[in-house]
Amino acid sequence: MKKVAVIGAGPAGIEAAAVLAAHDCEVALFEKSTTPLNNILDKAFLFPDFSSAHTLADRLTAKLLNDNIKFLGEKEIVDIKKQEGEFKLFDKEGKTYIADNVIITTGYNVFDAHRKEELGYGIYKGVVNSLDMEHMIRHNQITNSMGEAPQKVVFLQCVGSRDEKSGNNYCSKVCCVTAVKQAIEVRKQLPETEVYIYYMDLRMWGKGFEELYREAQEKYDIRFIRGRISEASATFDNKVQIKSEDTLIGQPLKMTTDLLVLMVGMEPSAGTRTLAANCGIEGKYGFIETQGPHLADNATAIDGLFVAGAAKQPMSIRDAVTDAVSAAVAIISM
Repeated sequence: MKKVAVIGAGPAGIEAAAVLAAHDCEVALFEKSTTPLNNILDKAFLFPDFSSAHTLADRLTAKLLNDNIKFLGEKEIVDIKKQEGEFKLFDKEGKTYIADNVIITTGYNVFDAHRKEELGYGIYKGVVNSLDMEHMIRHNQITNSMGEAPQKVVFLQCVGSRDEKSGNNYCSKVCCVTAVKQAIEVRKQLPETEVYIYYMDLRMWGKGFEELYREAQEKYDIRFIRGRISEASATFDNKVQIKSEDTLIGQPLKMTTDLLVLMVGMEPSAGTRTLAANCGIEGKYGFIETQGPHLADNATAIDGLFVAGAAKQPMSIRDAVTDAVSAAVAIISM
């Protein structure tokens, strides 16, 4: 029986493990946290169908109920070496594990909005990030800094993505549609609240995403402003004043809002960066480099070592799961 190590128990890791197990591989699924799917469990609803993130997490977790899968929580793999045709994996405590093949599915972290000091995250209570908003939506408690229902909410796109100052020139791919989804959820819970989305340009690339964008305007009266917010500051009444420019009309704007939501992009997780560097497979921005974008996009420069999901580039859950199946099939076909 082929032994395969999967590193990271997010959607990609679990899907890869399930496919491999179904084809009689012995799978060790390593996760540095105690439980799997942390990047799903911090969400409320998923685009474009507003399905429950927790329902999806339950369905994915059920796939681990397979005798061929061994889940190893609190095991952080920090290095991988190939020796004499097999892989040795080393965890943070120095313990060694053996596998015939390895798939890295260590995923992403969100951009730390504290790095954009001019936007006031962690300084002004009325400035939150997109994960904070997910938490408020999930608990049906969308409130301003004084614990009251906000009269106005502003979303700002591309925080930590497409941004030379932060060092991330790439698009994080899911922020545009996430902002539209969250804006709709705000209007559903608070129909009287004004909602604005500031954007550079809208990249509604997926099936149903353009329709969601139109619905946001036509059904929920969400207002889109093409422009960048340059600065946020507090007002005497605990609101947030933003300075920006409407790039369509070329005019500066000032607006006061109860909540400013920063749509933070994806960055490689700490585990992704560590394994990419230690294994010599590091690509741009700390993501893992593959052999090619077309026919070998799961293979790395090390024969038998594969990567799937957001460890190699920003991805939606749907794309990460599909990519994981591809990586698993590549191992099965070897």
